[in-house]
Amino acid sequence: MTCLMIDVGSTELTQKDTERLQHKLVGGVILFSRNYKNKNQIKTLVTSIRKIKKNILIAVDHEGGRVQRFKEEFTHIPEMAYLGKIYDADKNEGRKWAELCGWLIAHELGECDIDFSFTPVLDINFGTSSVIGDRSFHQQIKPIIELASSLTDGLKLCGMQGVGKHFPGHGYIKSDTHLEVACDKRLLEEIQRKDISIFKELIKKNIAGLMPSHVIYSSCDRKPAGFSQFWLKDQLRECLNFKGAIFSDDMGMKAAQIFEKDLVLRVRKALAAGCDMVLVCNQKDEIDHVLDKLEWNQDPCSMNRLLNMRRDPSKYKERPPSLLNYSHEEVKKSINEVKNLVKKT
Repeated sequence: MTCLMIDVGSTELTQKDTERLQHKLVGGVILFSRNYKNKNQIKTLVTSIRKIKKNILIAVDHEGGRVQRFKEEFTHIPEMAYLGKIYDADKNEGRKWAELCGWLIAHELGECDIDFSFTPVLDINFGTSSVIGDRSFHQQIKPIIELASSLTDGLKLCGMQGVGKHFPGHGYIKSDTHLEVACDKRLLEEIQRKDISIFKELIKKNIAGLMPSHVIYSSCDRKPAGFSQFWLKDQLRECLNFKGAIFSDDMGMKAAQIFEKDLVLRVRKALAAGCDMVLVCNQKDEIDHVLDKLEWNQDPCSMNRLLNMRRDPSKYKERPPSLLNYSHEEVKKSINEVKNLVKKT
């Protein structure tokens, strides 16, 4: 397992894609909507990737709502905020539906031999963010902890790990790091008491992966969190005792580009700060420069953390315990009716 997660251009591998995937630094592939036509096609694409590297990590952003790359022939997972509304009306129902969503994400992605989705979002919906919003479960800490825990439990029912994001919390500020620099000026004590308390509880529940934000928390460090030893080593590894894998957010995002213009240095700084795997997406031929110039010796502990992110088919459960008497098609239908449930509550 090695330290870069890259993308591929289309629905089939090109010769250039194959050459890049063969590189010793590449240990992961992230899939996008442009890589998807239908389930049979994505299965063929994944098989062709695994023929190059059997144990390569294959991931996708499949949160639900507006962040779901595969839609045709997949169940449309609702925005996490809908689960929060169900929880407000009935906590047990909210937790049940969150587990069901996690199970269904893992079930449908697992059918395509995809290892994991970058989910759940652990950010608080403070009502100010231009990019988080209804991707967040709730405005309050306890419901987020309970719903995110239930969703990751559902993922694990199909042998899939979760990746919580965006450490130490992206929900407070308006700015979108895809498009601009984002600065959160709150003091460390407030961030710890609110945002980080959610990550702390999910770490206690053994979440296997986390993704830091590209937000600068200016009272703590001048660097964005994903490039900061203060956040990744001091806070995440030492204070919170996180033993899992750290995945960077995309190095192509504007906030990352402004922090460090040179892509090779950008990747190196993220790795040096404590990321186990760095995402380099939508960079066209610049990725070849990274593969040619980057040197990185990955330590065995980092490799083991990443190996733990592989989906384990032996742990597959046909359906969650709460829905043992339902068929898969009935489960899918139920998920599609979540919005109606919310209206009724």
